[in-house]
Amino acid sequence: MVDDQLIHRIFNLEKNHVDFDQLVLNIFKFQAEYVEVYREYVNHLGINPHNVKQVEMIPFLPVEFFKTKEVIAQGKTPEVVFSSSGTTGMVRSHHYVASSAIYSQSFIAAFKKFYGNPNEYCILALLPSYLEREGSSLVYMVDELIKQTGHPDSGFYLHNLDDLAVKLQRLDDSGQKVLLIGVSFALLDLIEQHQLHLNHTVVMETGGMKGTRRELPREELHQVLCDGLGVSSIHSEYGMTELLSQGYSSGSGLFKTPAWMKVIIRDTNDPFSFVAAGQTGGINIIDLANLYSCSFLELKDLGKVHPTGEFEVLGRFDTSDIRGCNLLLNE
Repeated sequence: MVDDQLIHRIFNLEKNHVDFDQLVLNIFKFQAEYVEVYREYVNHLGINPHNVKQVEMIPFLPVEFFKTKEVIAQGKTPEVVFSSSGTTGMVRSHHYVASSAIYSQSFIAAFKKFYGNPNEYCILALLPSYLEREGSSLVYMVDELIKQTGHPDSGFYLHNLDDLAVKLQRLDDSGQKVLLIGVSFALLDLIEQHQLHLNHTVVMETGGMKGTRRELPREELHQVLCDGLGVSSIHSEYGMTELLSQGYSSGSGLFKTPAWMKVIIRDTNDPFSFVAAGQTGGINIIDLANLYSCSFLELKDLGKVHPTGEFEVLGRFDTSDIRGCNLLLNE
């Protein structure tokens, strides 16, 4: 069973292959026994968890299961339920999170690793599409980081772009370290109305036009935002409802992960085979912070892992291209 010592080991992992692999195998065996949806999936594949001796042998659960099933360990009740965004009529994913403390520990530790202590920043969040619905894991994360800053000017912005622009420029001119995190279309709205020149601000986009604009290639989007905000690079956050960890890019399009998160690329024609570094395929993620749901997820994103361990997101599978166990998905 899970205990505090295991949680401590997860968030104190170094980039040590042996330690990581052993912890992964321990968590796999726990989830294959106590997470009913994952147990059924593993059994349906004819895999005996006791015979899984290597990380490469672990099956990854198609992320679509979160649309129809409660993926949570037996005996656990959710402290919070996160839901994905989507257009009208779209079936949304729901993540039943048994421990909000683990989620907080994950995103705070990752932020500190890549950006330093939140209390060094003023965080301004431009997330209208997320604020206008309930159950956003991104809003939950940013809200907690805003509280951690302790800065009186930190906060969320909806449509009051004039106030945001004035505050951004004032804070930046004062030398205050600022993090502006926003959904792509809202950042474009901002620069269409205001031309800014920021020297002490990290601008981070969370991706997606949410149906409000034409999707732009990352390079084009980032160049437009750099020109409008007066910054040299645009950072990115890679996260989703079904994960409790995030990857971050400092502007190159290459994402880094904390030690308890790893990306593996699967063959597009065989979801149970993996490809070498540098080759394109489907993104699988090991997220050990997903301790009480499933740490082994097969996503709908295409990408590749570079020899440095950083990963790149290249696009999406067609929505009709459902991999994995359709029988269980439709039950």
